[in-house]
Amino acid sequence: MTEVVGVRFKEVGKVYYFAPNDKKYSIGDYVIVETARGTECGVVASANEMVEDESVVSPLKPILRMASEADKKRLAENKEKEKKAFTICEEKIAKHGIDMHLTSVEYSFDRSKILFYFTADGRVDFRELVKDLASVFKTRIELRQIGVRDEAKMIGGLGICGRPFCCHSYMGEFQPVSIKMAKEQGLSLNPTKISGTCGRLMCCLKYEQNSYEHLAKITPRSGALVDTKEGRGIVVESNLISGVIKVRLDRNPDAAPAVFDRKQVKILREAKTSITKEEREALKAIEEN
Repeated sequence: MTEVVGVRFKEVGKVYYFAPNDKKYSIGDYVIVETARGTECGVVASANEMVEDESVVSPLKPILRMASEADKKRLAENKEKEKKAFTICEEKIAKHGIDMHLTSVEYSFDRSKILFYFTADGRVDFRELVKDLASVFKTRIELRQIGVRDEAKMIGGLGICGRPFCCHSYMGEFQPVSIKMAKEQGLSLNPTKISGTCGRLMCCLKYEQNSYEHLAKITPRSGALVDTKEGRGIVVESNLISGVIKVRLDRNPDAAPAVFDRKQVKILREAKTSITKEEREALKAIEEN
């Protein structure tokens, strides 16, 4: 086991582990740490705790010290500088006629580097833009192309549920989602119904997936062969949530399907959830691989 402190550098960003060096930290403390990007100021997201060694990326970098008032002031000043840099960069992009959309600007804590995040349909040549920006800011410039999910996380907005984007409000990291999840949850495979504002599959498909996977194991799906108190039959309709299933009995296939609770039937041959080639192709653009 290793003692760690979780530090976050963005309001809803990923939490990174650092060594506390025998000091105690509380959630909300501002600390100065050494990262691969240099010295950074972050906020403690999880206080001192013991975690499995496998959860730690070695070597574990230490927390250098608590942030001073001067450090916090610099952090606030960097935020103001980022706003000005954003405006300047947009003007330079328009000047060079580059087909790209600026999403966010980030100053390193020591101001030795400025990162410009952008989205674009394909690869873009921004070499002249970098030279132009370097001549203005007199520091190292880095342009980083990001995906539409990252753009939504940075900018924020309201989802179709009417609430702020999950990725922008509390999700530290994206969870993998797939079309199969939507299929297993009985959702319409209409792209407008299962995709978020970013144009990719909605992150909330992941939230109830474990429950649906459990229910799928104990509930026969449409097409399954089952044994009931009235004889064998094929499931023609199944409701995972209520557990109510309709079975077309072999002894009377022309009659209306008999209704049972999932506890009243025994599965003899399960039906598998599958995505047709046509469905896969139609929804390929919104699935996060």
